[in-house]
Amino acid sequence: MQRTTIQVPLTKELRKKAELVSADMGFSSLQETIRVLLTKLAKHELAIRVEDQVEEIITLSPEAEKRYREAVEDAKVGRNIYKPRNKKEFFEMLNS
Repeated sequence: MQRTTIQVPLTKELRKKAELVSADMGFSSLQETIRVLLTKLAKHELAIRVEDQVEEIITLSPEAEKRYREAVEDAKVGRNIYKPRNKKEFFEMLNS
């Protein structure tokens, strides 16, 4: 199989954003992402959906921020963690 190199002009900002999203999606590189997309496109297996996404930014109060930070630290060290002994206890905990 003969390989061809294609050059697509991108801004540095677009490339960096695409690399970050690509890594978040589990791709090892932007090149791998493009290769997968082109393979799917060539097989008519690529579906594209365009959506407007409005991300709601939630700002916590300083007290809530402290409480969540403490809860995360507790979870990391296994402190203040309740582990149900069985399935019944688990569902009782969820429903309480």
